[in-house]
Amino acid sequence: MEFSELIYTGRAQAELLRGGEAPRLRGTLCVTGHHLLLSPGPQSTPDLWLLLLRSVDSVEKRVAGDSGTITLRCKDLRVLQLDIEGVETTLDIARSIEALSSLESVITSFPFFYRPKGLRLGDAWHFHPPERYYKRVARETTAWRLSEVNQDFSLCPSYPRAVIVPRTVDDDALARCARFRQGGRFPVLSYHHAPTGTVLLRSSQPLAGPQKKRCAEDEELLAAVLACVPPGARGFIVDTRSAQAAKQARLTGGGTEAKAAYPGWRRLHRPLERGRPLQESFVRLVKACGDTEQSMDLWLSRLESCHWLAHVKEALTTACLAAQGMEREGACILVHGTEGTDNTLLVTSLAQLILDPLSRTMTGFQELVEREWIQAGHPFQLRCAHSAFSHTRPKHEAPTFLLFLDCVWQLSRQFPLSLEFGEGLLLTLFEHAYASPFGTFLCNSEKERCLCEVRTRTHSLWSALNQAKEQRKLRNPLYVLNPLTIWPSVEPQSLRLWQGMFLRWSRPPESSEVVWEKVWQIVAEGEKTEGAQPTTSA
Repeated sequence: MEFSELIYTGRAQAELLRGGEAPRLRGTLCVTGHHLLLSPGPQSTPDLWLLLLRSVDSVEKRVAGDSGTITLRCKDLRVLQLDIEGVETTLDIARSIEALSSLESVITSFPFFYRPKGLRLGDAWHFHPPERYYKRVARETTAWRLSEVNQDFSLCPSYPRAVIVPRTVDDDALARCARFRQGGRFPVLSYHHAPTGTVLLRSSQPLAGPQKKRCAEDEELLAAVLACVPPGARGFIVDTRSAQAAKQARLTGGGTEAKAAYPGWRRLHRPLERGRPLQESFVRLVKACGDTEQSMDLWLSRLESCHWLAHVKEALTTACLAAQGMEREGACILVHGTEGTDNTLLVTSLAQLILDPLSRTMTGFQELVEREWIQAGHPFQLRCAHSAFSHTRPKHEAPTFLLFLDCVWQLSRQFPLSLEFGEGLLLTLFEHAYASPFGTFLCNSEKERCLCEVRTRTHSLWSALNQAKEQRKLRNPLYVLNPLTIWPSVEPQSLRLWQGMFLRWSRPPESSEVVWEKVWQIVAEGEKTEGAQPTTSA
C-alpha cells in the first residue's frame, strides 16, 4: 500500500499551539508519509516545525463553524493543538494522521528512509556485540565460554546469536535446557562480578507443569554455574512473581525450580508488577501530572493512588537484593519471572548499575541497554506501541523500560557524581524507544531485526549520540569515577517524582538544559583556572 492512499488531504492552513510558553506558529501544514510539517509564513520565524507521525499516541478532533481543531497527544507526553481552516479539511487530516501513525509494518517505518548527514549506514552497529562483553569476562575468568548454539535463532527466537554459558556445558545440553524453559530462554550469563567471582544470570520460567517435570541438563547447568565460582558459593533464584502466581503458572505448564532438584540454590519471590497494571499506573500518573488546576490534597492523593513510585521502590529493592547477594554474600543470582523479557531485564540491568562502575560510564551504559534490553529480547515494538494517551485497550503495552530509566534517574539523583551521563540521555532513550528515526529500538528481538535487515538498512542511535556536539548535552559535567558499589536508599522519603520526565512540558521551556549548560561553563572555567596557575617547585 502506498502512503498516498492514506493521505486524504495533504495541505491546509493551520495554527499550532505547543503549550507552555512556546509561541504560536501559523502557516501551511503538510502531511507526508512519515511527518507533519508546518511551514510558517514569510512574516514568521523561518524555522520549519516537524513532527514524526509515529510519535502520535492519540488524535482528538473537534469542529465548530467553518474550522476545526485537532489535538495530538504524543508518546513523549507532549500535547499539541492544531487549529485548521475548513471542517472537511480538518476531518481528512485527522484521518490521515490516525492511519499513518498506527502503521504496523516495520520496513515501511521512517528509520528505513532516514539518511542523516554525517552518518553512514552500518556505523555503530558493531559497537556492542555479545563478543565484546565476553572478552571482558574472559579477562576475569576462564570458566565461561561464548556459545553460538543459537546462531540461526532456532533454539530461542528472543536471544541473540551468541550467549555466554559455563564452559563445561556443551551445546547439546543447552538445546535440551532450552526445551525446558519458556520461549527457549535457558539460563545465560548476564554479568560477572569480578571482586567476588560470582555471576548474575537470567532466564525464563521452567516448564515444570502440573506433573512437576524435570530436566537433567537444566539441573546440571545450574550446578555447573556454582562450580564456576569460588568454592562454597550458593545460589539464589530471584523469581519476580509472587509465590501464588508461580504456583498458578504451574497449572498452565510453567512453574518453578524444584528445591530438591537444584541443590545449592534457594528460591526467593520478589513480585514486580508487569503488563496492564504497570501500564495503567503510568496512565494515571500522566493524567495527574497534566491537571494543573487540582488542589494540593488531590494531587498528593492521585500521586499515591497511581502507585508509580511504589513500582520504582520495588524494582530498586529487588535489584539491591540481587546485588547484595553477589557483593556481600558471595552468591550467584538467577533472575526470572515468566517469559524473562520484562522484569527480569529490569532487575539484572539495575543490579549491574549498582555493582559495576563501568556500567555507569557513557559507553558502559549504552552497552548495558544494548546487551540487557535490546539484544536480550525486550519486545520494544509491542511494549512501546502506545504511551499514556492511547484510547485503545492495552494489549501488550507496558512501560517497563521507562520504569528502568526512572530507577536510573533515582540513582543519579542520589549519587550525582557517580554516573557519567545525565538526565538528557535518559529522556532521549525514552523518546527513541517509543518513536525514533533510528533503527536501534525497532522490532521485538534480534531475530526480527535480522529478518528486517535493520542493521544494514537503518542508522544506529548510538552513532548519533556519540557525536561530539551531542555528548556535551548528555554527559554529566560533575562526573567522577566511583569504583565502589552504590547502594540507593529505597525509603519513601528518598524517592522523588521524576519531574524532568513527567512535568517536562509544563515547566518553563529548556530550564534544565540552561542549568546544565551553566554547570558545564563553570566546570570548564574551573579547569582553565587550574591550568593557568603556575606550578611551584619544592
